[in-house]
Amino acid sequence: MDKKKVGAWALFDFANSVFPAVIVSVVFQRYYIGAVVGTEGGRGDAWWTAAVSASALIVALSAPVLGAVADRAGARKRFLIAYTAACITGVLLMTTLGPGAVIAGFAVFVLANVGFEGSLVFYNAYLPDIAPVEKQGWVSGLGFGVGYVGSILGLVLVLGPAEAGNFTLVWLIVAGFYAAFSVPAFAFLPKDEKGTMTVSAAAAWGLRSFGELWREVMREVELRRFLLAYFLYIDGVLTAIYTATTLASTTFGYTQTELVYLFIGIQVTALIGAFVLAKPTDSIGPKKVLTGVLIVWVGAALSIWFVESKAAFAVIGMVAGFGLGSAQSVSRAFMSSLIPDGKESEMFGFYALCGKSSSVIGPLVFGQVALLSGGNQRLSVMAISVLFIVGLVLLQRVNDPKAAPVAV
Repeated sequence: MDKKKVGAWALFDFANSVFPAVIVSVVFQRYYIGAVVGTEGGRGDAWWTAAVSASALIVALSAPVLGAVADRAGARKRFLIAYTAACITGVLLMTTLGPGAVIAGFAVFVLANVGFEGSLVFYNAYLPDIAPVEKQGWVSGLGFGVGYVGSILGLVLVLGPAEAGNFTLVWLIVAGFYAAFSVPAFAFLPKDEKGTMTVSAAAAWGLRSFGELWREVMREVELRRFLLAYFLYIDGVLTAIYTATTLASTTFGYTQTELVYLFIGIQVTALIGAFVLAKPTDSIGPKKVLTGVLIVWVGAALSIWFVESKAAFAVIGMVAGFGLGSAQSVSRAFMSSLIPDGKESEMFGFYALCGKSSSVIGPLVFGQVALLSGGNQRLSVMAISVLFIVGLVLLQRVNDPKAAPVAV
């Protein structure tokens, strides 16, 4: 492995992790729901989850085609830079928002989140290029582990401004952090190679040939089985990320400052989980590690029904946090091990399709259950726990290339 490329790749995770930590999970989510929209009758939750679902749907519909375009036109790095710039632009536009700017806030968040999620398609596709199969679990875990360090640092940096209500400074810190630490990836990751088509020709081909792309994925039996399981369990994971702040503040009464400290704690346990489970992913295989993590998440989700105190919720958050980084890093390594050579961006496009199209469902279910039940978020969490259970069951049908084949 080229250590400079691996380091630059991991540093991009460090850079972009400030966005989900500060914008999606803690500060902007609470700001948009409480200050921009308002929390009466679950209205803020409904608008927030709709924004999350809309951005996820855009990424889901575009990622497979753009992934195929990147492979055929040799444009992976150009797409990575463009989507990163879109996210940073969206965050900067948050400085224009105030109370009542519901539609503008919706649009700005969608732009930023599409930029963030879309960049991951091309970022993830570098994993098979920079690490051999037997090291992909470790490198994937390294990326997520370093990413959680970025999340923690980002949360620490915005703690003071958030406590003071200086949200403009919060958004500027996030944008600057993301932009500055992305540069090494743009400089040192493998350059785009000349493709077999121009970008415009590849785009036209991709739009005409979605059915062919879909059939290519469906012909890969293990990949097909994995993506079906991933579609369900990652929906539960992403929904937890997108709704954790409103759950903590609305149901358990966390203040803004307490939320920041809570999520710093969760990032710490997620960092530990990403590093601790990285080597077992390579040694015993990603399937066994994922199975254990999903069992932990099922238990954590069901526990929400019974707890009442902030402290008990924090303990559940820390337990779930241990599996948060590993659930995503192990899934990425598992996916990477199943991809045919030369189709990395294309297949990670379908990986994004499954992850983002499923995450349209979870947040909407959470928001609508809360709305219809008069704001009962515990009931929303119970509805989401079904996703973990079904995904766990379907995962058992996948044969792990790093382990002995299992009977199906």
